[in-house]
Amino acid sequence: MEKYSQRLDSVYQSMIMYDANDPKRIQHFVKVHSFARLIGHMEQLSDEQLMILEAAAYVHDIGIKQAEHIYGNCSGKYQEELGPEQAEKMLKACGFEAEQIKRVSYLVGHHHTYTNIDGIDYQILVEADFLVNLYEDASPMEAVVHAYKSIFKTEAGKKICRTMFGIGQEVNGGSNEK
Repeated sequence: MEKYSQRLDSVYQSMIMYDANDPKRIQHFVKVHSFARLIGHMEQLSDEQLMILEAAAYVHDIGIKQAEHIYGNCSGKYQEELGPEQAEKMLKACGFEAEQIKRVSYLVGHHHTYTNIDGIDYQILVEADFLVNLYEDASPMEAVVHAYKSIFKTEAGKKICRTMFGIGQEVNGGSNEK
């Protein structure tokens, strides 16, 4: 795991440099990574799966800067289109292996696609990104509950979502009484 740790630290530092002068974006990927790592541990991912997940969490939004430059906005579609190539360059420079880069690039290229999720790493990345986005966007409770019911599949992700947002009875059709 030591070699993974060095590679992940290299990606972490590279993403901070990539998003220099943009603390909001840096804070976002740091939080997504933290939740992804925690859910990955709780779901007992292998070291290899966890390393791929963590790398993907760091670089998941790497396409934003280029999307804004080319298209004038950073919609999920444009992030998925432009992110993989940028992620591949960074991961290669940080010493990742070809198969690892391929999977991380796939995750970056699909992290805003919520159908046909094929793999626990993909599911966890989506859940971690939702946990952060729901908070950062100050989403109303109806949106949180909708995301909980339609997006969250892992037991760990569900537990964190329920606990973080105080979801109780409303996930079973009741009210949000405290």
